[in-house]
Amino acid sequence: MKRILISTITGGLLGILCIVGVGLRLGFSGNWLFLFSMWYNRVLMGLLIGFAGSFMIVKSKKNFYLRGLFFGLIVTSAHGLSTGFRDIPSFFAGLFYGLIIDYIATKYGD
Repeated sequence: MKRILISTITGGLLGILCIVGVGLRLGFSGNWLFLFSMWYNRVLMGLLIGFAGSFMIVKSKKNFYLRGLFFGLIVTSAHGLSTGFRDIPSFFAGLFYGLIIDYIATKYGD
């Protein structure tokens, strides 16, 4: 439970960074739904990564980079596909954020 909570909170905090980054690139005005969806995407990424750590067959702290990249790719691709890849830098940030979320969850949640 601790891992899930830590990873979800980390995703939410990184989602705030996404809102700022996307808002500065695309503008805040008129993009509130897109900005919210970026934040929500990162929260879901954190939740999924939190659950994934609990169900890994091979328990190794070194799995965080593969798991984080994998789930970062899955979740951020879903958002990218649904928005027509409106913001490419956010796609790559999602990969990086997957690594960060899993690293923090593995370090402090396991």
